[in-house]
Amino acid sequence: MSKSSPRRSFGRKSTGTVTVIEAKVHRSSARNARMAFILTAVIIGVLAAVVAAAYVHPIIALFIGAAVSVPCGALAWLLVRIWPVLRLLWWWTPEIVLAVLLLTGWVQLATHTPTPVTLAVVAVVLGVPAAVPALRRQVVAWVWCLIVRHRLRVCFAQFIIANQSGSLPLILWATPTPVGERVWVYLRPGLSLADLEGRLDKIAVTCHASSVLVERASDGNAAYLRFDIKRREVLTATVTSPLADVIDPDAPATDRPTPVIPTALDLPDVQAPTITLPVQPKKQAATSANGSKPAPAPSSDADDLSDWL
Repeated sequence: MSKSSPRRSFGRKSTGTVTVIEAKVHRSSARNARMAFILTAVIIGVLAAVVAAAYVHPIIALFIGAAVSVPCGALAWLLVRIWPVLRLLWWWTPEIVLAVLLLTGWVQLATHTPTPVTLAVVAVVLGVPAAVPALRRQVVAWVWCLIVRHRLRVCFAQFIIANQSGSLPLILWATPTPVGERVWVYLRPGLSLADLEGRLDKIAVTCHASSVLVERASDGNAAYLRFDIKRREVLTATVTSPLADVIDPDAPATDRPTPVIPTALDLPDVQAPTITLPVQPKKQAATSANGSKPAPAPSSDADDLSDWL
């Protein structure tokens, strides 16, 4: 739904257009609301009339069914019609809840305490997270989670193809990780994981991150995805070893020869090893009793030359 100022004459410029809900989403919501009203009214009216016909006259049962179906259909129409607004409120739910809590706490604190105590409490609440590095990192990490949810919504609205009705995916929640943030997203019909894999570099630019990874968060539901947004590398950090504390600093150093590491190798410089084969003893030919060599035994059928041809 858009709100714009009319064009003025005499060369004055218009103030521009402020878009809250896209026109395509507005038309789709109106069409779906009408269908929801008709289906809900017909189904509930028929069921109510059938149940009432068991107790009253059928004609009276029809009036009872109509009286029950119209409010139920109107409720379904209202829920579907305001769904774009509910989704917009869902996107800003953490900020709204945080603002309400802070405003309520400030009002209660200023009402029930004197001004010095109020200022002291505010200084402690704001100063302790800013002074303690661990708390400060946690606060910054959760702030980035809030920012990333809106940056992903900008990605889906600007350069990621949505469905024909123009409805964007439902961005659920985000949590901090050691390298960045992790966001869970539920896709609407018209998008898949393959459509997002080719746009990860653009998503990283929009989210002010170094890289973005996306994968399925559920084996049984392809629409449920998980975005891992990386801002830093934890594997490049310096890790201290406890072995350095075990070494005695007063221990004398031992002189060891410096090993010579060859930088090049020539084949003539390599000495080929000499391999000596063992000498097999010669077998003496067997002789007969009269000193003559025995005649060779005739070959059997297994040694027939025709078998080797």
